[in-house]
Parts: sequence; C-alpha cells; structure tokens
Amino acid sequence: MLDETRLRAYVQRVETELRDDILPFWIQHTIDQENGGFYGKLTNDLHVDHTAPRGALLTSRVLWTYSAAYRRYQNAAYLKMADWAYEDLMTRFWDKEYGGLYWMVDVDGTPVRDRKQVYGQAFGIYALAETYAATGNEAALEKAQAIFQALEQHAYDPIYKGYFEAFTRDWQIADDMSLNAGEQSEMKSMNTSIHIMEAFTNLLRVWPDETLRSRLNELISVMMNRIISSETYHTILFFDETWAPRSENVSYGHDIETSWLLVEATEVLGNPALHERAEAIAKKMAQAVYDEGVDPDGALVYETGPEGLEDSTKQWWPQAEAAVGFLNAYQLTGEGHFLEAAYRSWDFIDAYLVDRRYGGWIRYVERDHTVPEGISEDEAKVSFWKCPYHNGRACMELAERLHKLLTS
Repeated sequence: MLDETRLRAYVQRVETELRDDILPFWIQHTIDQENGGFYGKLTNDLHVDHTAPRGALLTSRVLWTYSAAYRRYQNAAYLKMADWAYEDLMTRFWDKEYGGLYWMVDVDGTPVRDRKQVYGQAFGIYALAETYAATGNEAALEKAQAIFQALEQHAYDPIYKGYFEAFTRDWQIADDMSLNAGEQSEMKSMNTSIHIMEAFTNLLRVWPDETLRSRLNELISVMMNRIISSETYHTILFFDETWAPRSENVSYGHDIETSWLLVEATEVLGNPALHERAEAIAKKMAQAVYDEGVDPDGALVYETGPEGLEDSTKQWWPQAEAAVGFLNAYQLTGEGHFLEAAYRSWDFIDAYLVDRRYGGWIRYVERDHTVPEGISEDEAKVSFWKCPYHNGRACMELAERLHKLLTS
C-alpha cells in the first residue's frame, strides 16, 4: 500500500528544490548582462570565466527548462529567462546562410566551431517546440520545423534509418563524428538517437506532421531493435552506418533515461501496440540498471566496460534520470522496489549533490561521497555541458508523476 504521507513529502522536496534552488540559481548567476547570453563557465564557488566559449547546447537546454517551467507555473521570471535564452539562440547560434545551429561561439558571438552536430540540432528542436507550447511563439515553431527539415535533407539515412552524427557548416558529412574530444568517432550513436527521439516527440506534440510522425516511428523501432540489447537490456553506445555495434561499454544513466523516454515517445505517437512493447522493454531496462548499476547508497555508478567498472563517480545527471526512470518503472509495474529506488535516488541527490553553500548542484562526487579536490576549478557548476535541463526536468517530471499517484 502506498504511503501517502511519504509521497506528499517527496513532491514537496522536489518542487522546493526546483523553485527555491535550481531555477533561481540560473537566473541569479548565469546571465551575462554585458555580452548577452549566458556565461560559458562558472566554478563551483561562483567564479565566472569571462573568456569561456558558449554552446548552443547550454542555451537550448536553458530555453527548454524555463519554457517548461513557465508552462507549468506561469511565473513571469521564468518567461523572462526563456525569452533571454531564445534571443541568445537566435542571434548567436542560428546560421542565417545554411540553417541550423552552430555548435560553439566565442564570447562576442563569433563562431568558434560552426559544425552542425546533430545532437545539438536535436536540442534546438526540443527547446523551440517547448517555447511554442509555453508561449505560442510562432517563430520558435518555424525554427524548430526548419531544423527538422534540415535534418531530413542532410542527416537522415534513408537506407538504414536513423541520423548521422555530424556535419560541416554547409551540411557536408564531417570527418570527425565525435561529440566530445577523445570520444569515439562513429557514424551513429545511442546518445544522439535518444535525443532526436526526445526532440521529435516534443515537436509532434505541437506539430502533427505526418513525415515527423513517420520518422519518430522509425526512431522508436531503431531504438527497440538496434540500440537496446535484447539480451542485456542495456543500450549500445556506438554504431557504424548499418547499426553494427562499435562499443561494449554500459552507461547506466543513459539506460535509465532511455527507458522512460521510450515510453513517452510511444505514448505521444499514439500507437498502442508499440506503446505496450515499449513498456515491457522499459521494465526490463529499469530492472537491469537496478540490478547492476545501483550502489548500496542508492546512487548510480557511471559506466562499466568489458573488464568491469570503469567510472564509479556519482554524476549529477544520472541520479536525476534515475529518480524519474525508477518512478516510471514503478508506475508501469507497481513493484515496490522501483518506488524505493526512486526515493533513494532523491535522498542521495539531496545529501550529496545539492550545494547548500553556493546553490545549484555540483557535478559529481566520488564513490565514497567525497568532492574531488579542485572541483571548484576543474569541474564547473555551469559549463558547455552542465545545465539545468536534467535536474530541472527531473523535478517537473517527478512532481507531475507523484501528483498522479496521489490523485489515483
């Protein structure tokens, strides 16, 4: 039997963290009033690196977060932040000649890396669709549609399906496909694919286009048949053009995130048979993460490889995704260990990742819960990748799902 008191306390904890910490933190500490946009780097103890380059990814994720928050809470401060992010995305990152979003610009807005990383285009679609849903901004919807059309024209693989990873500014296939320096350079990846699926899901909510619907259906099929292993129920990280696997590592955060995004995508698509299959797969994915990736403290370790555990750090974003993914698994199964895992995920976040001194969330702690020496300088609280999207979204998802449990 559900403990209603505990559920209500959980709702209060996540909404308080969202509205009293996460959302105010980014408004108070990341806006660059002098140059426009957002600081490219802010240390854990709030020192700004005024020379750090800016990424379309960070701006898109800020735009999604505050658009979604405004849609939920109708707070004028959230709308103002969303407007600031939208202006930044359109003036600094939109390529007026070739379309799509630059990957990185300098402080003054000069492109530093003008390539078209498909991962970044996906987040542009995701954010712009949310902006339209929250505000009715027709221009935002038109830009989301334009990015979708650019992906269709240049990045879509009509033979093996899915989308290629990276292109030059003028949409020629890039020599280097890697998302990060030092990462594998492969034609296709799990990470890009799940976020295209996520973006198309959000766009379909506001634009019921048949080509878009068809592509989302294809992506879901690729996810089920190629990316998620039918033996282990982990995601495979990298592939060649034909979807032949090119990696053996397991990323537990991506696994648990994929489990609930897959269910969401099939629900929005409106295909009952596909949705039922997605739910069955999501249950097995959540169970695999629960069995293999959760430490005794309730947190996810980061990554394993063929020889065993390779990264035991407790990163901020996998813990946020675990809280949602395990709650989703509980909603699908009614099995209490998943609900308990969702509680314990948040307990870990609350105890070790929320920064009570400076605000916001730190990026990670070691397996023994210590903060790495030098994290204030080397592991920024705000950076190209460190954003309010995973934790902000987790709070909103958790609150909505917990309210549904309480009312049902």
